[in-house]
Amino acid sequence: MSSPDVHELTLSPITAHSFNGDKTKLAVCPNDTNVHIYNTSSNNWSIEATLKDHDKVVTGIDFAPNSNRIVTCSQDRNAYVWTQENGVWKPALVLLRINRAATYVRWSPNEDKFAVASGARAISVCYFDEDNDWWGSKHIKKPIRSTVLSVDWHPNNVLLASGSADMKARVFSAFIKGVDKKPTPTVWGDKLPFNTLCGEFQSSRGGWVHSVAFSPSGDALAFAGHDSSINIAYPSADGNPTVVTVVTPSLPYLSLIWANDRQIVAAGHDCAPVLFETSDNQDWHLTGSLDENKKKTSITTSVLSRFKTMDSRGSSDNDTDLNTIHQNTILQVRPYSGSPDQVAQFSTAGVDGKIVIWDFDPSRVAKDLSSLRV
Repeated sequence: MSSPDVHELTLSPITAHSFNGDKTKLAVCPNDTNVHIYNTSSNNWSIEATLKDHDKVVTGIDFAPNSNRIVTCSQDRNAYVWTQENGVWKPALVLLRINRAATYVRWSPNEDKFAVASGARAISVCYFDEDNDWWGSKHIKKPIRSTVLSVDWHPNNVLLASGSADMKARVFSAFIKGVDKKPTPTVWGDKLPFNTLCGEFQSSRGGWVHSVAFSPSGDALAFAGHDSSINIAYPSADGNPTVVTVVTPSLPYLSLIWANDRQIVAAGHDCAPVLFETSDNQDWHLTGSLDENKKKTSITTSVLSRFKTMDSRGSSDNDTDLNTIHQNTILQVRPYSGSPDQVAQFSTAGVDGKIVIWDFDPSRVAKDLSSLRV
């Protein structure tokens, strides 16, 4: 396992990031109205373009790996689809029809639709209207009762999961007539007109849902709650789904991905990615941290330095240092390389302005989670 590839891009929090298909470009929002496009083809990443049409903080970015289009959304209640023409990124306006901030965006697997979450208690499912030459939208509203914080697409391009501040994770049908073909039956159902509620879940202890993700097979849904739990929902034909809840001693997780059908990577306020595993879909457990960045200092030197610093400045120079690569909350985890059913590498973005690319190697997991903080 090689060391994580760390890139300190900014002093501001990175609210969203996304790589293109061949990983030669990276779209980043440094917690402002702009989106910076980095050229990542060399070791020294450099900004090659800046997208400036939003007038409030950009909250979501997604780079379509095949079509090379970028979709962005913002607190200004707008979304844009960006297409590169002759080296220049040109925006196309999306008719979201929302009266609150957009919070999250994701392309569908076929890249012919995308979903925008919002504070309007709605999800805008957007598609290209060829007759009018613009991106239109249809709304998923009921029974959402609060801000939608995250969305994720099922591999079949029709089902859509959402996590909301009303403490619920839900699965809806986002079938668009004229865009989608009739989907084959799944464990989530077979009759799937638009806005059909296929499942609704919450953890046993509550907490708003920060992140949702379908398993690679699409037969399970994982979601992270603000109660510091990870939950895995398995639907059933009799309408009585199984929800496995893993309660952790950690601070809440803000983002998660499936590395494969039996392993999940999550990260958040504890500043390090952690691994959850199962052997039979019922015994999910927290295995440990994927961050091995442990400080190795002499005990004698450490104690002596601490006393000298306390004598001269009244505090220890290590008061705010963490034993992790990220020195603040991790806001986002995304797959970087591999396949949907076997992730080889993943990337993280944090409040500390870092983008870190990690090798996924469960054999190197640090079991002692207490060592994450000083």
